[in-house]
Amino acid sequence: MGYNCGPVGTAVPKPDFYIIRPSFNIMGMSRFARIEWIENSTDNMHPAEFWCEIFKGEHLSVDFHHKKSELVVRGEREDTDPLYKWKKWIKIDKEIEFPTIFNKLKGNYDWINCEFIGSNLIEVHFRINPDFRYDNELAIPVWDDENFNDCNNFTYVEDSDYRRLGFWVK
Repeated sequence: MGYNCGPVGTAVPKPDFYIIRPSFNIMGMSRFARIEWIENSTDNMHPAEFWCEIFKGEHLSVDFHHKKSELVVRGEREDTDPLYKWKKWIKIDKEIEFPTIFNKLKGNYDWINCEFIGSNLIEVHFRINPDFRYDNELAIPVWDDENFNDCNNFTYVEDSDYRRLGFWVK
């Protein structure tokens, strides 16, 4: 894909901040993902992790149904928050092209969810986006370390996952 990235044990091209992620993360929610300064060696990372350059831009989650984008949502978060913590997800009207890297994918997948930062594919899930199964246009996560304030004209849905208690949806 042309990204500056590599598995644990490979040197970074230059000292800089990089995102470190698990190579495989069934638990989701960006658990264990973090941004760290790396001088050169990545030998101190967990053997199941990889490092990657940090991408900037709009964060989109896209549900593709038979290679056609059916649901596109934009995530908004504070740069200072942990990588799992989002302020809100908003459904947007945007057509996203199916990543050509999956054209020769083995298997039969009706739905594939992809996450992008800018035009860079960063995650792939063989499922739909579960946060928009309530026929909602907006999802505001409620976190365990924040006050549970009532949102007028929204419906609260309990949907616990990691440090998220649920969502205000509309």
